[in-house]
Amino acid sequence: MRIPTTFFCPILVCFGFFQRCYGAGHHVLAAKVPIAKNQTKLANGETEVHHRPKRGWIWNQFFVLEEHIGPDAQYVGKLHSNSDKGDGSVRYILSGEGAGSIFIINEVTGDIHATESLDRERKAHYVLHAQAFDRNTEKPLEPMSEFIIKVQDINDNAPTFPDGPFVAAVPEMSALGTSVYQVTATDADDPTYGNSARVVYSILQGQPYFSVDPKTGVIRTALANMDREAREHYAVVIQAKDMAGQVGGLSGSTTINITLTDVNDNPPKFQQKNYQLYVPESAQVGKPVGKIKANDEDLGINAEIKYSLINPEGAAMFSIATDWDTREGIISLKKPLNYERKKTYTLQIEGVNTHVEPRFSYLGPFKDTATLKITVGDVDEAPVFSMDYYIMDVYENAQIGTEVGAVTARDPDSKNSPVRYFIDRGEHGEKYFNVDMDSGVIKITQSLDREDIPWHNITVMASEVDNPSLVSRVPVTVQVLDVNDNPPEINTDEEVIVCESLRPGQVIQTITAVDKDDFANGQRFSFSLPSGIPVNPNFTLKDNKDNTASISTRRRRFSQLVQELYELPVVVWDGGEPELSSTSTLTLRVCPCQRGGRLQTCQDKMGLLSSAGLSTGALIAILLCIVILLAIVVLFITLRRSKKEPLVISEEDIRENVVTYDDEGGGEEDTEAFDIIALRNPAAAEELKFRRDVRPERARQRNGPKRGYDSPPEPDQVDVQEFIKQRLVEADMDTSGPPYDSLQTYAFEGQGSPTGSISSLDSPGTHSEQDYNYLDDWGPEFEKLAELYGEDMNQSYYAKLYIYSIKIRLSLAH
Repeated sequence: MRIPTTFFCPILVCFGFFQRCYGAGHHVLAAKVPIAKNQTKLANGETEVHHRPKRGWIWNQFFVLEEHIGPDAQYVGKLHSNSDKGDGSVRYILSGEGAGSIFIINEVTGDIHATESLDRERKAHYVLHAQAFDRNTEKPLEPMSEFIIKVQDINDNAPTFPDGPFVAAVPEMSALGTSVYQVTATDADDPTYGNSARVVYSILQGQPYFSVDPKTGVIRTALANMDREAREHYAVVIQAKDMAGQVGGLSGSTTINITLTDVNDNPPKFQQKNYQLYVPESAQVGKPVGKIKANDEDLGINAEIKYSLINPEGAAMFSIATDWDTREGIISLKKPLNYERKKTYTLQIEGVNTHVEPRFSYLGPFKDTATLKITVGDVDEAPVFSMDYYIMDVYENAQIGTEVGAVTARDPDSKNSPVRYFIDRGEHGEKYFNVDMDSGVIKITQSLDREDIPWHNITVMASEVDNPSLVSRVPVTVQVLDVNDNPPEINTDEEVIVCESLRPGQVIQTITAVDKDDFANGQRFSFSLPSGIPVNPNFTLKDNKDNTASISTRRRRFSQLVQELYELPVVVWDGGEPELSSTSTLTLRVCPCQRGGRLQTCQDKMGLLSSAGLSTGALIAILLCIVILLAIVVLFITLRRSKKEPLVISEEDIRENVVTYDDEGGGEEDTEAFDIIALRNPAAAEELKFRRDVRPERARQRNGPKRGYDSPPEPDQVDVQEFIKQRLVEADMDTSGPPYDSLQTYAFEGQGSPTGSISSLDSPGTHSEQDYNYLDDWGPEFEKLAELYGEDMNQSYYAKLYIYSIKIRLSLAH
């Protein structure tokens, strides 16, 4: 049968009041609201037309208490449809979160029960769906509807401090109410429902030193000027209680370990005002002799103390430094102690904190002072020399036993024991010196040589007669003074080279001298040739007045073949007192040199062969054999070439004389060995056969001899061009001869040739216009010619002919 809507209103009101009173979460369905159309849309898409209007479902949220304990399932609420006539034809189905497991429904009555105890902190609500079906047709009578079952909170969770216990710190001597730390408790209960999650803080342990704010949990100091030195650590227990602290509320607690940090509120203090210290007079300077310490109850940098000596007497003899690890004052000695002079010292020592907080200045100055009395102990000391070191001097070659100097030492003790002296025999110089045992006078025992050892370092020791084990040492330096006892010497051991082409007055060597002696104002040397002997005809010596001398030549030209070695004695004087001199003999070797004086070769050619073990006669025989063989080879080559291209029919080949000529030059005598007319006479030219591999010399000018020369016979006039053409044709027709160009052999060199003509007949100018000094650079072959021109001899036609013959020989030799 249909339940009218007005039937459910009083029931819902009563049910709500009952829930308020007993805390049950039961709800019932409200009456349906009529549907606008009399049809229902089925699940399969078809529509069912009703004969009376349908109404929808209306219900409120369901509530269920958490943590339900009991044998029966907890009733949640009831579902009801307007289509339900109470005849069991309607079947109710429940789906969603927890349906069928946590929540079950009676299909006939629609009653919902919770079969398990629920925990709101795990899940606060469940979303379910309800639907009504016709039991007979299995068609839904109502559309599926969603509803919520909320789990209602109860106070079943106590407040907790998940991060505890805690550690905090606050400076000592802090003001009252200084914030130390803040704690926060958490409660899992619903903060929106009742007072289950409303927490109040209180202090269980730590009073009266600290307090806590009930609402915020801030911990503060409850006492002013708490002293770390009195108590440093505190354990404060804080409690958090829910239900606003009411009876029956749940609570939790935690511990906060609070430490008072140090501040500099304690000045340093010496344990006593007066100290005493014994220090022997033998204490070493710079070494610690004692220590002192002031106490400070603070920690770290607040307890750092700097020590200082505030009285001049103590600061003059001692120093104090701070050991930052032990906070002690280390006392050291600045100057040597002497018991005989001063037996006690008084030190005023001050210790001051390095870090001071102005807010604690009312506690007084953060420093303290103490008096330290130092007693000097008497010790038997070693003798003390009057000086830290001694420097003495003595002349070399002084007699044995000569006094050098004296050292003195005394016993510093009051008994003034006698002192004995002796030389440390382990030191260098012991064999040269000795010291008097009683007086300390040092004398030489051997002759001294400054050039050997200019300085001597010895060590003199002194000991007390009463206590020989106490020994002191002092260094003594002896300088050996110089006397002029060494003559000077020429500073060269090498031979002096003399070039063959030197001219008179030319400097060949500059010499210097050395002297082993020491001159205070610099060495002064003078040079000369020995007196009492004849004047040297070859060389002279010039003193340059600057400690050097120059060796020059007296005559022109030297010959290695004539004389290779010369000796020149040189005397050198020093400027000492007394003046000493020595004579050194220099060896001068004659050598052939290139132009500019550069050495070409300078060695004994015969000596090289002699070193092989051959005698002089054997060497001469070998050289003659070599010369004869060379002459035969040259003659054979000349005769073979003369058969190919004879210039003239003649039994005598003029070139034969030129090739085998072995004289350095004889002036006009050379005309007998070489006839220049043969070069100009066509008839005689056939007798001359030139080498085709050598370029011919430049044709001579056909003019007569220059003015001032002796006139030779007039040669026949020759057409040189015709002669060259003839020779060219003959060379082209000769198939047996080598392919030398006849133009290269006989033709003119032309203008601008780099070699120039070797003919003396083309030399322009007169004797007054030419300088023949270049002949000195041509070597030994031109020595004779250079002498002729050097002696202002008339430049004759034969002299030029001699030059021409020599050049012809050189060309053939190459």
